[in-house]
Amino acid sequence: MYIVVDERQSVAAQYVEGFGSEGVAARGLDVRDVRTWIDATPVQDLEAVQGFVIGDCADRTAFTELLRGLSRAPIIALNETRSLEQTLALFTAGIDDVVRKPVHVREIIARAGAIRRRTNRSEATKPASTPDRSGRLTVHTDGRDPEIDGQSLLLPRRERDILDYLARNRGRPVTKGQIFKAVYGDLDTAVDESVVEGHISKLRKKLRMRLGYDPIEAKRLAGYTFVG
Repeated sequence: MYIVVDERQSVAAQYVEGFGSEGVAARGLDVRDVRTWIDATPVQDLEAVQGFVIGDCADRTAFTELLRGLSRAPIIALNETRSLEQTLALFTAGIDDVVRKPVHVREIIARAGAIRRRTNRSEATKPASTPDRSGRLTVHTDGRDPEIDGQSLLLPRRERDILDYLARNRGRPVTKGQIFKAVYGDLDTAVDESVVEGHISKLRKKLRMRLGYDPIEAKRLAGYTFVG
């Protein structure tokens, strides 16, 4: 899920629609709602954010520092004009990349993915791939399909996103609501449990067929846990 922040609601909506066209969940926020959203969002849901896209705002540096203190997700600023002083100020505040508009959401997604890969490579304790305990299943966190015994397991996007989210929360139970928010980016509507259950049921079946066991535990009320 991507969070798009812009003072102009129509601009934020345009980018959210663009992400949706690429099959990626996104939500637009007015800069005045950022603090409220952060305060109301559980830490686990913040961890599901794949990137922040910051457009025109009165004081981008202030809440950029706030976001950086709460999330490791890439923060990408969009600039209308080329300004060295403004660019340097944004980098100093914690922005990961500054891109001049117009820019396609595909480029934003690619840049965010590149930032995550660089971050993962630089942190030995947080590798870009999560192997299971047997070493047979590897879940990549950069959008690639998982691998079993070195061979790719081709998955539909929703199932791949769910497996990625579960693997990033390995050993911790996550609810259907948290999965729904992470994959669909909809934080305001009621969770359609049948949608989540359907995707996870298909995912677990495919993993069992290839592995011979189920790396995802399901417990009533507690939710789902990736155990590897």
